Amino acid sequence: MSKLKNIIKQLSNEDYIAIHDNLIFGGAEKSAQLLKFMREKQLSDTKIMEALDVNTNAYYTLRSRLNQKIEEHLLQQMENPRTDLLKKVSNISEIVYTKKRAIAVATLKKLEKELIDYDLSNELTMIYKLLKRLNINHEDHFYYKQLYNRHIAYMLALDKAEDLLADYFRKYGNFFLTSDESIKFELMLLFKEIINVGKLYQSHRLYVYQSAIYVFHRLFVDENEDLGEEEEPIEDVLLNVEKIFETYYLDSNYYHLKIVFEYLKLEYYTHYKVYKKAEKYFEDVNNNIGILISNYSLFTFPPQALLTKLSRSLRLDIERELYDENKKLFDDLELDVNDLPKTIIYQVYRALCCFYVDKYDEASKWLNKLLNEVSFKKYPLALVEVKLLLLLQYCIMDDFDLFNQLLSSIQRQLRALEKENLEQTNNFIKLLKVSLNESGKVKASKLKSISTRIYGDDANFSLLNYIKIDDKFLQKLL
Repeated sequence: MSKLKNIIKQLSNEDYIAIHDNLIFGGAEKSAQLLKFMREKQLSDTKIMEALDVNTNAYYTLRSRLNQKIEEHLLQQMENPRTDLLKKVSNISEIVYTKKRAIAVATLKKLEKELIDYDLSNELTMIYKLLKRLNINHEDHFYYKQLYNRHIAYMLALDKAEDLLADYFRKYGNFFLTSDESIKFELMLLFKEIINVGKLYQSHRLYVYQSAIYVFHRLFVDENEDLGEEEEPIEDVLLNVEKIFETYYLDSNYYHLKIVFEYLKLEYYTHYKVYKKAEKYFEDVNNNIGILISNYSLFTFPPQALLTKLSRSLRLDIERELYDENKKLFDDLELDVNDLPKTIIYQVYRALCCFYVDKYDEASKWLNKLLNEVSFKKYPLALVEVKLLLLLQYCIMDDFDLFNQLLSSIQRQLRALEKENLEQTNNFIKLLKVSLNESGKVKASKLKSISTRIYGDDANFSLLNYIKIDDKFLQKLL
């Protein structure tokens, strides 16, 4: 907190007034008040929270958003050589018509060097196209013609890498909800393809794109795959990407992609249970989780962040805090309803958060809304999981009619899928049936006995991974 206070105190009066006015104009009155308190008053964090009338979670969210607004403002105020460079390139034709050939060639060569530094392949093709033409009667003509052709190919490779990135995470969503081995095979092919594309050129941009898949693939798809001695450890990859971001700190794409790699660091340390390091990245990811989910599906699989958050809260025994926090984090969230994996996971996440605070009717509304709005034709096993979670709500609410109707639907679906022998699912259903149909000491004894046979499921999408089958849970069923 002291770091943010110091930054605010060091702002010029012009910057402070501009940031404050932008916050007010944007409807962020609380953030504007926080800015004013930190700038003008010597108050402790506790006193500021009291003055703003917010709890701890809301306070840290306000602090993070204020910090982000200040960074954005300061970035806009900086002289941006990249923007200036792009303006020069957009007017490059003027040089050909208004300057002598020697001056035009010298200017183009200077722009070439700067564009190479920023890895701007589209603009480089324009430079080489002109250099090729200006040298049509000189020996350098062939050289620039080759460079032009090479950068056209590089531009296509970059475009292909971006398409592979988006396609990989679209397919991963389908794999996550189905655990289909044929989709996993497709993911492995896409993974190898983007690695091969990255090897075609020495490009930090291609390296960043392939790294987004490389890290995710090794964590969630094929951790045990033998990648060979030449492949980098994940920690080295994350460090190299961080260095690229620091070097090209004015690159707008990299500015926005930072959150993707902060998220990947969180997943990396969580995966290997280095929770102390994971906490370093959790707050930034959590404060930006709405934006991550809305806008970054082309670069990673954001819904996984919600499930990681659920697992963390259960591990720290703070799952009851999620419900109130969600109102702030997802207040203006917009989902693409055609992105089915994201929509399904998000609404199940909201239902589980309601369940954690005993709001079973609200949890049921989230799940029924999901079942009514989304087609589960491609995800029959995910449909079973959603219905099981809804069945749990009906059980605790003692709604016998809806419970029995839904149970019959689940059993018919399992028979149709030839999955009647799913041990975990069957044990969970037995647990719920005992809860509704038994009473007294026999009920408690049976619940305890069945609960010992229920564990977390190996399937990617399983509600049993996000429900503690412990004494508190059994007490709800009693």
